[in-house]
Amino acid sequence: MTIEVWSDIACPWCYIGKTKFLAALDRFENKDRVNVIWRSYQLAPETPVGEGRTELDALVEMKGMAPDQVRQMFGHVTTTAAEVGLTLNFETAIAANTFDAHRLLHLAGDKQDALLEALFQAHFRDGKVIDDREVLTELAASVGLDADTVREQLDSDAAVEAVREDLSTARQLQVSGVPFFVANRAIAVSGAQPEEVFLQLLTQASEPA
Repeated sequence: MTIEVWSDIACPWCYIGKTKFLAALDRFENKDRVNVIWRSYQLAPETPVGEGRTELDALVEMKGMAPDQVRQMFGHVTTTAAEVGLTLNFETAIAANTFDAHRLLHLAGDKQDALLEALFQAHFRDGKVIDDREVLTELAASVGLDADTVREQLDSDAAVEAVREDLSTARQLQVSGVPFFVANRAIAVSGAQPEEVFLQLLTQASEPA
């Protein structure tokens, strides 16, 4: 069984959804037969690289909301994240263009899961700038990838087409929000659902057609 997950590193619900999905997968009796592929999605592709604005300022502008409204939103997400053991710190989170981070995930091989977790933590917990290529190289090295190789890859066009292909497929599948989970390109679940919903998805997808 193949589960493809479209998500963005700058999306807190994707981080929460990933955590809940992996908890459900851990409970699934046939988990060894499940292949999980993390696909690229960009919620704010127009975010300038290296701008360094806070998530608060970026969202106030993007959504045209008052700062207090955005802070309330952040409070709700932070509380929900804490329920599954995640720490989100929106006071320090920096808005970033995630294209290079998605490229790196495509290049990470069997370190993809570990790198995705490191990217989420860096962005939401540690206030790191995840469109800075040196930061990306450090994170890649922290999960066992070779720093020099990663630098070369990021300075080239490596995996650019792979990210674009994911974004194009998302449009074809009419993905309008993330996280978006697709089992065998047949059954889909959208959003950071409860564990039981993900278990249902896994069970349904494992049943013979």
